[in-house]
Amino acid sequence: MTPSPFPAPAASVQAAWWEVLAALGPLAVVVAAVIGAAISWRTLRQRTIADANALLQKSDADDRSEWWKRTQWALDHALRDDQHSKSLGLATLAVLAQSGLARDEELELLDLAWQSVEDAGRNRAYAPSARPASGAGEQAADRRLQVAAARLRVALDGRLGRGTPPEAAALAKESF
Repeated sequence: MTPSPFPAPAASVQAAWWEVLAALGPLAVVVAAVIGAAISWRTLRQRTIADANALLQKSDADDRSEWWKRTQWALDHALRDDQHSKSLGLATLAVLAQSGLARDEELELLDLAWQSVEDAGRNRAYAPSARPASGAGEQAADRRLQVAAARLRVALDGRLGRGTPPEAAALAKESF
């Protein structure tokens, strides 16, 4: 007699719970890997953005620091007694006042510096004939100082939203 196959029961046998859990194990590993990759990608993206912002802030702070060093140098020259140094300082301040690095507070400081130079040379700012005649070199230096002061005033008035007197605007257009 030949062996016959073992008869199978008509109803299927249910798998034990641990067998079901073992079958879902690879799926759980894949889901955990996807979640871990998403968290890692988001963290990397946040760090990249934070690093870029920090670099931008540091660069801006460095630029402002250098702007302030140049401004201090220009202020030192603008407040000297020598006409040539004053002209150079005021001309430099006019350029620095146009920079986007200058905030309103610094512009107010530059305005005070311009006013102190203006007060020191009252009656000379826009009318060189108001002074007694002196040498041609001194008159040229005075005119350079007046033009530099006018350019600084025009720059400050533009940035601070004030109107500039027409005589100052005309004087600022002169070359020196």
